[in-house]
This record gives sequence, C-alpha cells and structure tokens, in this order.
Amino acid sequence: MKRLKDVIGASIPLALGVVFLGAASQSAAAGCQLNSPGGQIKHVVHIVFDNVHLRRDNPDVPSDMEQMPNLLNFLQNNGTVSGNHHTPLISHTAHDIVTALTGVYGDRSGIPVANSYGFFRTDGSVGFSSSFLYWTAAGGDGKPEMLDEQGKIAPAPWVPYTRAGCDVGAFSVANIEFERVPDDVTTFYGLGSPTDLAVKALLATPVGTATHQQPTTDYFGIAIHCAIGSALCNNGLAANDPLPDEPHGYNGFKGLFGNINVQPVISPGGPVKDLDGNVIADPFGRPGFPNGFSPLATQSLGYAATMLEAGVQVVYLYIADAHDNRFGSGTFGPGEAGYVAQLKQYDTAFGKFFARLAADGITKDNTLFVVVPDENDHFVGGAPSPAHCDGVTVPCTYAAGQVGEIDATINRLLITQRANTTAFSVHSDDAPTVYINGNPLPTDGVTRTMEHDLDALVAVNPITGNTDKLSRLLADQAEMKLLHMVTASPARTPTMTMFGNDNYFFFTGGGGACVNPSDCVSVGAGFAWNHGDFQKDITRTWVAMVGPGVQSLGRDDEVFTDHADVRPTIMALLGLKDDYVHEGRVVAEWMHRHALPDGIRDRRDNFTDLAETYKQLNAPLGQLGRASLVWSNRSVTGTDKTYARYLKRIDEITEERNELAGQIKTVLNNAEFHNQPVDEESEELGRRAKELIEQVKELAEREDRADR
Repeated sequence: MKRLKDVIGASIPLALGVVFLGAASQSAAAGCQLNSPGGQIKHVVHIVFDNVHLRRDNPDVPSDMEQMPNLLNFLQNNGTVSGNHHTPLISHTAHDIVTALTGVYGDRSGIPVANSYGFFRTDGSVGFSSSFLYWTAAGGDGKPEMLDEQGKIAPAPWVPYTRAGCDVGAFSVANIEFERVPDDVTTFYGLGSPTDLAVKALLATPVGTATHQQPTTDYFGIAIHCAIGSALCNNGLAANDPLPDEPHGYNGFKGLFGNINVQPVISPGGPVKDLDGNVIADPFGRPGFPNGFSPLATQSLGYAATMLEAGVQVVYLYIADAHDNRFGSGTFGPGEAGYVAQLKQYDTAFGKFFARLAADGITKDNTLFVVVPDENDHFVGGAPSPAHCDGVTVPCTYAAGQVGEIDATINRLLITQRANTTAFSVHSDDAPTVYINGNPLPTDGVTRTMEHDLDALVAVNPITGNTDKLSRLLADQAEMKLLHMVTASPARTPTMTMFGNDNYFFFTGGGGACVNPSDCVSVGAGFAWNHGDFQKDITRTWVAMVGPGVQSLGRDDEVFTDHADVRPTIMALLGLKDDYVHEGRVVAEWMHRHALPDGIRDRRDNFTDLAETYKQLNAPLGQLGRASLVWSNRSVTGTDKTYARYLKRIDEITEERNELAGQIKTVLNNAEFHNQPVDEESEELGRRAKELIEQVKELAEREDRADR
C-alpha cells in the first residue's frame, strides 16, 4: 500500500529540504520581531506538564520536581517559581491548557468542562463532545468548539506571533494542532478532499494494525503556524491556515500540519529523534507522533529542539505525567521504583535539552522559558511500606488493592440509596457535571430532587473501610455562571455540577440497584491520581518563568496567580498584545522594572494593588469564587424557600461582579498594553471589589436561620 504522504501529495526532494532549512534559519533573525525591552528575547519555549508536582505528595518522598534537579535548579536559579498558582474550574487538561494559552476562562473559550463536555440536543437528549479538537472545529452542538462570548471562533493564541513575523511550533499541546482523526482532518482540509478521503480509507482498515494507526501517526499532535513569507512554509507541504473569525482578519498565512508535513521541513535528513537518539515513532515503529497524547520528556523536548534548530522561534510542547506507567500498564504511588525511575529519565532529558539548546546559542539570556503544569492531582491510595520510605534510597511499595481511584457508578447508587430513577448523563469525573434528560429548569422538581439526592449519597471506601459522603459541594447553573463555567452556547450548560470526594471517580453504567457494594463501588487500579475538582490539592499547582525581563526570585509563593495570568504576562514580556482583553493580568511582581510596560512602571504599586484585588474578585478560585461555592452548596441543598432567595441574590452578585470586574480589567489592560497608568481614582474600584468579596464570604459563613 502507498504511504499516506504519497496518496496526498509528493514529498519535497531532500536537496530542496536542505535549502528550506537554511533559508528558514536566516529568515528567523530578520523576520521575527519580538518587541521585548532591548530586543533581548529571540525565542519562546512554553512547556506544559501533565500533573508534575512541585509539592510533595508524601512528606517523606521528594516531589516530582525535587527528583528533576536539572529542571528545578534551572528555574529557581535563573527565574521565578511560584507554588501559589491555580487552575480554573473544573480543573482538567484541555480547559487548563487553553486558559493558559489564551488568558481567558471557559466562558470565553467555549470549554465549560474538560476533557469532554455534554450538550443538550433540541429534543432534550444529551450528547457529548471532546474538548480536544482543532481550533477551528465545530463542537457537538454545531457551534464553534472554541466559542468566544460573541458566538464566534475564539482568537487563536499563535496570531500575535505570526503577525510579528515569527513561526510557532506545537507538539501535543491542546487544540493548536490536530487532536482527532478524521474529525480535524475533515475540518481543516474539507469534507471529501483528497486528504480527507485518504485518511478515512486508512481508518477503515482493521483496528490495531499499522495501517489503521497511520493517520494518527502522520497527522496528530504536531504543527507549525507560519508567518507570512516564512521559508518553512515556502513549499508544497504547507496549507492555508485560515482563522475566519480572527479580529482584524488573518489572511495569507500558512501552516504545516502533522509529522508528515513538518518532519521533511525541519529534519530533511530523516525522522525526528528524541534526545536519546531514538526515532520518535508510533507503536509499530513508523516515524511520527508517538502513541496517544502521552509523550515522554525525551520525545517532546527532542521534537521541540529540532523545531528551534530549524528556525521556529516560538515552541509549545506538552509532556505527560511521570506517575503513570509509561512502559506498561497501571499507575504508581509516591516513591514506587517505577515512578522514581521515570522521573530520573525526565531529569536526564532536561539536562540534555538545556545543554543542546545552549550549544545552539539558545539560553536564558535570549529565550523566554515558561513552564506550566495543567493541574495538580490527588493520590488515592493507602500508606506505603516500609514506613517513612523516601523512594529514592528506600523504594516504597503498596499492598494490592491499596492504590487506585475509587470508581462509583452514580446512577446505580441513586437507585439503591434514594430510589431515584431519573434519566441523566454525566461527564465522568471526580467532579461530574450532570445533564438531566429534557434539560429541566433549575427550579423544576426533578432538578431539586436530584440535588438533594446527590447530596445524600454515601459509600463505604474499599481502601479505608470508612463511610464517605460523596458530594462535597454542589453548584447549580447560577453558581456555574459566576465561576465562568457557562458559555455562549446554552446547550453546553450542565444542569448542575457535583464537586465530589476527591478519592472517587464518578460515572454512569448499566444495571439497577446495587446488590453488593462492589457492584457500584470498587478500586480502579489503572488510575490513582484524581483531578478535575475544587480541592486545593488539585487546583493549586505551580508556574515558572525564566528569561530576559524576569526577576531571579527563586521560589516565590507570595502572589496569587492562575492560568489566565500566564498569557498577558508573556505578551507583556515580549512587547506583543492580543486583540482582546484578558481575564488574567500581568504579574508585574515577577518582572524587572525595565521590562515593565510604561503604564505599569509609572505607577507599579497602584497596578499591583488593584490587580491582586481583581484576582480575588474574578478568579474562579479567588476568595469570592471559593466563598460563593460554599454558599451555593448550602442553598442548593436547602429548602425551596432558601433556594429562591439565593437565586435572586446570586444573580445580583454575579451581575455586580461582572460589571466591576469588567471595569477593573479594562483599567489593568490599559496599563498593560496601552501605556495608561492606574491612577488614584481606581482605588474606588478596589474598595468596591473588596466590599463585594466580603459580602459573599459572609453569605458563605453565616447560618441561614430562616431554614430552621
């Protein structure tokens, strides 16, 4: 059978590829205009980790980062590392990554829940759509997957770079390269196009074969978005890179999509290799994207280094967690030998990565390095043996059945414990979103009954033997709106969200009442690290920045930040800007004075005071957001009278919060990107914000006597 490349179009000759590579490197210096102070920043390396921890999960076992000193020392010795960094809600890979890429929350990016979301069809039935789709794809409800607040495709994160003449490479980072086949191939190349037909023909072959795997290997997870005139896209492998809804237009740009089109340009001498010299390949040995979106550090860093060496100035890459078994099945607990060994491999990879880049002249003196894990996660398991093992010198072991998230079939538990047979679906998760068939209103009896019944569910924990309450906090649609979880598509709004016990993973399944406890509650040994909830163990993660303009503060946990702050801070350091106002703010506290935008530098204290208050007002995990979630839970699980009062009050608070946050972020944005300092008159905005925060905290703390 012909290779897919031969079916779609001829590959470029090797000699031409060499010419392209040299031209790309020459054009990089001339064409890419990053406007950092003094023009020092020439490259950007943006690393996304999946659940790699700065904090210790077991006090006796060094953390993930402590076991990767090549990375930790580079970050702490040359820049700023913060462990007071937070995710949005619900904390999960797709949503978290997109928030850091764009600087906006889910209500402005179209992803209300990750890694997939439910939607109501017009007949009231429920469908599901992956949150992982290419930027211009349509979601299951027919609206753009990346749906902004105006109902259009949200602005793409590579645009300021390519407009500035810079090329942007991506390896395994959510939604800026192809995520699914044939879906994204069909979206991009067109239904019935030669590429679309070729990919679908290969996918029609038997599952589990190299031929069936080929479209994934060739098209998944790798892309380069080119500047106009870039030598990298001056060839027959490049395709038009349309963004039809981009503010101020986006015409004439091209891109390379998939290893089948990227590799011949960046590595014309042969397949791209990892940092250990192995060809990056699929499970059948065919060069291209490795199996699944779980690349090892040596693979992601190796591909990124090859892109940088080929003249790509901005590179985004994703690295899988180290606590799941990457060379077999199952997962590890803290300190287990396999976990420690994988972290050692990651550490070695980072040592090789920094050495290779330094040999290329890519260093902290001319490159902005950004590292952001998508979220933290919570270990579900018993105590290790021997007691106080550290994993590094004394390996930890765990008894059979003592490691694994606790799987709970929520619909069967409702039948068993509450005789509730309501038809509904959930986005399976530690914090499941619930979609009741027919899409009833929040005040309907079926909705109110479901809320009370979910609040009453318990289970006997098969690891501890304790009886656990399964729901920790319930959020109705009004609360989800306040938490930035309601998008411009009403069909995507869940009936409610149950933020659950973080030892459990909830889903629905077939069958009636549970005859035996194990029918509905059991240890899922394949996974032991829960995320997607509200607990600090999960939502408090870390971020690091190194490079020109970034202060060398080492570990600094003083400033509250979240993923939405990453994007505006990067833009400010680079002297670029987006065509929209971010939900995040520039973290001026980490920047050298000379690197600050004029509007911040002139009145830095005014800016930081207002910005810090703004985050507590508007961030989902700021003081107002956390307090409102407690208030929502008490009201939702209370009487109908209590709930009615809450609905009236929370709508008023959300409206006031949105108006106030809108005014403040405009002031901050003007200082960040339009050289308009924050004046003393803005103190009134900060005062009003603090008053509103205190009001909601009081509502969360006080006892509602009318319920007695």
